Amino acid sequence: MPAYKPVRPQIVDPDGVDGSPHARPMPITTDESRAATTAETGGKPMVDFDGTSNPYIDYQSIDLLLSLQHPRSDGYDEMCFFVMGQVKELLFRGVHHEIVNAKHQLDEDEVGNALEILDRAVAFIDYITESWNVLSTITTEGFNEFRDSLGTASGQLSFMYRHVEFALGNKDRRLADAHRNVPHVWPALKLALESPSMYDSAIALLARRGLPVDAHALDRDWSETYSPNNSVEAAWRVVYADPGTHNDLYQLGEKLTALDQQFSLYRWRHFISVERIIGYKPGTGGSSGVAWLEAVTRHRFFPELWALRT
Repeated sequence: MPAYKPVRPQIVDPDGVDGSPHARPMPITTDESRAATTAETGGKPMVDFDGTSNPYIDYQSIDLLLSLQHPRSDGYDEMCFFVMGQVKELLFRGVHHEIVNAKHQLDEDEVGNALEILDRAVAFIDYITESWNVLSTITTEGFNEFRDSLGTASGQLSFMYRHVEFALGNKDRRLADAHRNVPHVWPALKLALESPSMYDSAIALLARRGLPVDAHALDRDWSETYSPNNSVEAAWRVVYADPGTHNDLYQLGEKLTALDQQFSLYRWRHFISVERIIGYKPGTGGSSGVAWLEAVTRHRFFPELWALRT
């Protein structure tokens, strides 16, 4: 175990924080008003504000955000674990925003817009993958100092991660049901479970472009995990017979494959990092731990796009 204990200075007095999750009032500025303000300050940053806050704090509720880190032990590595867990939740929120909007653009036949959005989604997932560079600095001994304080908390209970998986087509009713007792979370997650994914929208687009796709692939129980379909693979094979920048469906297929690949790298980094820290001990949330993560690394969101390469 580390011989040293953490020093955790209080950054924010929680008694003074507005704990509301709603947006705080903000003024609207313009190019003209900003130029006038700069003239008044002589080009120096503003430092005088009315009330008990300032615009930067209010815009993103920074004081609230930085008052939400609550390590439960004296283990030195727990703050790192805590902060990186919260950072990943925010990043998955970003991924989800891009995936949902890419789906909307595909539904509107705006493939170019979807490709632009998916560039950012891939960049988000790449950034999340790199988060394991920080988490991997947690040692086995350091993790053991606070692991008991996790209770049965587990990343498998991340509803934000589950939203991302569902938006990409990897549905799982049992894992969704872990949130059915949370009234402010469950309705949105249930809707995501039972709605078409972005890949379902891509398949529907193939059909609208005149490619033959089985009716079952176009109208099914959306709460079921997507399974490979021969007609979808055949449709993508036709698309891939005409590769190039002129073929937006080919570009879409390649962008989806890149996204799938990056997500697989994230899962692999998760698996190998956890194996390094805890080996094959059971997980905190009832899973087999690393064995569960290892099996998950083999999943592909868009199986036909991988199969046609063979």
